Amino acid sequence: MDLSNLWLLVVPPVAGAVIGYFTNDLAITMLFRPYKPIYIGKRRLPLTPGLIPSNQERLAQKIADTIMGSLLTPAELQRLAKRLLALERVQGAILWLLTLALEQVRLDKEQKTAKILAAILRDFLGESLPRILKVLARREDFLEPQLNQIFDQILLEFEINEQQARTLSNWILQVALPPDVLRQALIDFLTERNIQVIDEGFREKSTGTYWVIANLFGLRNSLTRLRAYCLDEKEAANARLEELIISLGTRERLREWLQNLTLQNLPVLTVRQLRKTTADAVRSYIQERGSDLLLEFSRSVDWEKVAVLIINRLRESETMNTSLELISQELALVLERYLEEDLEKLVAQVIPILSIDQVIVERVRATSPEQLEISIKGIVKNELQAIVNIGGILGFVIGLLQTIMLLLR
Repeated sequence: MDLSNLWLLVVPPVAGAVIGYFTNDLAITMLFRPYKPIYIGKRRLPLTPGLIPSNQERLAQKIADTIMGSLLTPAELQRLAKRLLALERVQGAILWLLTLALEQVRLDKEQKTAKILAAILRDFLGESLPRILKVLARREDFLEPQLNQIFDQILLEFEINEQQARTLSNWILQVALPPDVLRQALIDFLTERNIQVIDEGFREKSTGTYWVIANLFGLRNSLTRLRAYCLDEKEAANARLEELIISLGTRERLREWLQNLTLQNLPVLTVRQLRKTTADAVRSYIQERGSDLLLEFSRSVDWEKVAVLIINRLRESETMNTSLELISQELALVLERYLEEDLEKLVAQVIPILSIDQVIVERVRATSPEQLEISIKGIVKNELQAIVNIGGILGFVIGLLQTIMLLLR
């Protein structure tokens, strides 16, 4: 076999391999390039730009439809949401938010939080609570258990100790009922009519020796002279009353009486009636004047100062810091129970709001052909190279078959 015959046998496989290899490579390259249309004069060359750049908008819509139809279906999004909203993750997120909010409150130098809290407290105690009280006050059993509990645990067991009784008795005799007040009360009581009624009653109802004294002497003259003495001799009358209070041991008697003053010494029926009367009186007052009382109280309070005190206390409270984890856990459990019931509806509402398909379309549209080529080749680089290599192999095989056919001739 001479050299020319050998050349005819070698060229077909080599040429087939080269043509097949570079043809596939050119075809793949033409999928992306040229990036822009090429014009000769006013006529655009065919196959420019490449297949993908010229159909980029349609490709974007196809990609979005494929992803939303096969990958990100409502059921799949619901499963993803369940994994993302697992109890531990939700609890951690809520704890982070609460910690961040508490830290923000601590760093609030303009007292914005205090102003907001003051407005909430003002609205609650000045507007909302009076309205709620008006509604609740219509009930027949309004505050009945609470008032009975206060009566049984506080008023019924209340007793005055010796020091309190001594102080209270001194206040009564020195401030509330001093000799001058007693003298004036005696003057006001001993009017002409009262003196006449006392004298006539003493005459009619006395018997025996007292009847003789009542009808011979009577009380009218003595009571009239006593009233005149209190009017004319103020200082002397006050002194006599002071001496009388001391000589009778009024202060000690009053102290002992106050010490022994307790509702437990009263009969059971009396205590029950007193409890009912007290509860009815308090309930009636709250029903009639409770709303006005709360309104007046709300107007008289400086809520901003109260809010600042509350926030400062929260800033320094260790209980607040240690309770954040428990609060976040409880909130996470509440959210989990809500999601178990309404997650499907929530996902159905979220999908149109997110417009994931439009996001995909816009993202693909906004990607330049160069970047799109780099991205696609980065994903299927090995597969594209395999296509090129297969083209070369097929070209070589076809050339080899041609060589075999030449040999058979």
